Amino acid sequence: MKPIISIEYCPKCGWMLRAAYMAQELLTTFTDDVNGVLLKPSEVSGSYIISIDGTEIFDRKTEGRFPEIKELKQLVRDVVNPGKSLGHSDR
Repeated sequence: MKPIISIEYCPKCGWMLRAAYMAQELLTTFTDDVNGVLLKPSEVSGSYIISIDGTEIFDRKTEGRFPEIKELKQLVRDVVNPGKSLGHSDR
């Protein structure tokens, strides 16, 4: 079974578009590797957590920032398909 990526975002902070953009990037890059990306409005203010099948890979509060797309793709790749080349995102 292919994994599901979840992006939990704070709707009150206006982060839905950021989450949708990241979901689009991940779906484009990992079309054959994932079962989908779930956008999940959080009930916790300021929340922006990315997980794969329930395992957290990035938390904005812990890191003190949002992930860069290149970094996010590398984090996802390391879980869903470690042998996959990300081309320019690997440099």
